[in-house]
Amino acid sequence: MASYDYGKDTVCNWIRQNIPKDATILDVGACDGKWKHLLPEYDMDACEIFQPNADIIEDLYSYIFVGDIHDYRYDHYDLVIFGDVIEHMEVDRAQETLEYAKAHSSYMIVGVPFEYQQGELYGNKYEVHLQPDLTFDIFNQRYPGFCVLAHPVKDYCYFLNMT
Repeated sequence: MASYDYGKDTVCNWIRQNIPKDATILDVGACDGKWKHLLPEYDMDACEIFQPNADIIEDLYSYIFVGDIHDYRYDHYDLVIFGDVIEHMEVDRAQETLEYAKAHSSYMIVGVPFEYQQGELYGNKYEVHLQPDLTFDIFNQRYPGFCVLAHPVKDYCYFLNMT
């Protein structure tokens, strides 16, 4: 359930300035509901792969898809937030997932740690980082079409895609 606090204020400010209160939002990898807690004025759906986390947040979200985001098929969301998610996926699977989200959303925010090795945590095998080599440049090579939303620091960045 670890997540950087870096940049979240910038992301929240951007969302409040650009996303209407009645927008449809999907929080991918919702974990403990951090984005819902930061943006309580928004109604959100969630995708959470780890059942114990889904149990914790069941009262926060309108709908929770319990499973792998790669397998979740939805019509459209105004905003999809991938906060600390793609580093937990193999590159090809992450690329396919982001391409699907691009085709089914108006905006997409992706937050990633750079060069961060991580194994299983809290009894959750999905916490393993399968892309521990991510850097700013590698992210942009693997996932083109994003701009920086929150200025990158040495080991973290938020990216924005307007689809």
